[in-house]
Amino acid sequence: MKICATLLILSLISLLIILAGLLVGTRSLKLQQLWPILTAPNGQIESILVWTLRLPRSLAAFTAGAGLAVSGYLLQMLTRNPLAGPGLTGATAGAVTPIVFCFVYLPAISSVYYPFIGMAGALTASAITLLIAGHGQNNPLHLALGGISISLFLNALTTYLILASGAQVPSLLFWLTGGLQGRSWPQLPPMLPWVIIAICGTFYCRRVLELLSLDPQMAASMGLDIRFWKPCLLILAILPVAGIVPVAGPVAFVGLAAPHIARLLGQNNQTQTLIFCIFLGGSMVSLADIIARTIAAPQELPVSIITALIGGPVFIYLAQKRSISSTENSR
Repeated sequence: MKICATLLILSLISLLIILAGLLVGTRSLKLQQLWPILTAPNGQIESILVWTLRLPRSLAAFTAGAGLAVSGYLLQMLTRNPLAGPGLTGATAGAVTPIVFCFVYLPAISSVYYPFIGMAGALTASAITLLIAGHGQNNPLHLALGGISISLFLNALTTYLILASGAQVPSLLFWLTGGLQGRSWPQLPPMLPWVIIAICGTFYCRRVLELLSLDPQMAASMGLDIRFWKPCLLILAILPVAGIVPVAGPVAFVGLAAPHIARLLGQNNQTQTLIFCIFLGGSMVSLADIIARTIAAPQELPVSIITALIGGPVFIYLAQKRSISSTENSR
């Protein structure tokens, strides 16, 4: 009952945040105006605001947050490391650099292919990071150092590419800070399949994830082929990043913080934790997007700044709480 109540609360919170995203902006709407606009679009300015700008943007924000949360959850399960995430494993930087290279030097390549290009880069960067971490017996410190090193190298390369892009610098810089400004219906379909496949695949592999949470030798004795499933889960974890980065840029912190909060609520049940991840990640980015486009209106702030401000204190609180709990249990 407690889990069902938590899921219901998270669902209502997510719905309320999405509805709030339809109401607020440079031109605010009243709640009683929303239902007629949603059910009977009439071509007036309020209807255009909701259907052309705010609704697709809110859906894109929720989809991006859900996808990044699932990606972080998979990476943390795969590496058995609470520090893992799309940013810290080099996946985000690996996706960004080849996309920027194509944007600057190969403009003839359609943006339709950017998710595939980003996925190739993200997989390469993540594989190198995991290889470095493996040499340290998957020590969290080795993972962090490996991911940070790969990310710093790729970020430096990206900076050089941006400086060489000339007049395209402003648009690239805003995209690199992570944001959904100007995103509408055309940007949603290219992102959705990647996130949906990752979520469905993760639900399908939840039994594998339960075995991965055990000792590796015990998991192998129960029939789990780790050498087969680790690459499969890595690809599954990179899929959302590949689909989200071309649309929203590198949105920070969600993939790291949301799984921790979800585990606290889901009590280590894989299915429940995954569902909580989806709602928490989606709500976090949706709320951050609302704040980003209203706090300094008519200008917009990067979404990544807001996600860090929202998730950072929560993550620090959870880390301290777990540390205190571990100390008490050791006594």
